[in-house]
Amino acid sequence: MSEIGKRVRLERIINRETRKTIIVPMDHGVSSGPIAGLIDMPTAVNSVAEGGANAVLLHKGIIKHGHRGYGRDIGLIMHLSGSTSLSPDPNHKVLVATVEEAIKLGADAVSIHVNVGADDEAEMLTQLGEISAKCMEWGIPLLAMMYPRGRKIDSEHNVEVVKHAARVGAELGADIVKTNYTGDVDTFKEVVKGCPVPVVIAGGPKMSTDREVLEMVAGAIEAGAAGTSIGRNIFQHASPTKMVRAIAAIVHEGKSVDEAMKLLQ
Repeated sequence: MSEIGKRVRLERIINRETRKTIIVPMDHGVSSGPIAGLIDMPTAVNSVAEGGANAVLLHKGIIKHGHRGYGRDIGLIMHLSGSTSLSPDPNHKVLVATVEEAIKLGADAVSIHVNVGADDEAEMLTQLGEISAKCMEWGIPLLAMMYPRGRKIDSEHNVEVVKHAARVGAELGADIVKTNYTGDVDTFKEVVKGCPVPVVIAGGPKMSTDREVLEMVAGAIEAGAAGTSIGRNIFQHASPTKMVRAIAAIVHEGKSVDEAMKLLQ
């Protein structure tokens, strides 16, 4: 097990000074196809890198198509699981890559998606445990996307199920947990308090206004989140670079929502 290797790689995806991160997931091509914002991958990656994002998250086949060979450096997280919206059960995530492949492709970290409460939860938890063990062996940071989804889940943003899902990720060896924002500072504090590893928030569906996105980010940071992992609300923005800069102002500089909004003008 390489503890120093994991620490070095974590510093490539987490800001050393602020201990926070802005991750932009761009793995949507498997689940949703070639959606807006993810057609020209080098341009998509470059736009968020120039805005100050700490890392992008991609599937293995897109890594070579998204590599620019120019511009600002940015961390790389390779996603290991997937499903499509065309599947009879889109919540059923299966492994589609390995930790060893990620190492060969130059990734700084890997990620895996688990739907806590889904009919096939047991299979996904088994996969998380296996990937966690491999990450420990190779010294590769693991980001676990932990979402409460299933027949027993009335609301994916309910604090009780969100904090349970986040804790499962930490319990099974994740170095960073990504989960839903609960909607307000006080309840999300419970999620952060109950999870002994850094927590970053998901962006969810495309929001109607920039202020909504920035208010969510500000609330999460105030609650103790370690950053964001927002996709559509960044790469489908009219100016992804400006949107990342606005989010970075809140995450890394402690600016207010009003101050961040000025960066979008």
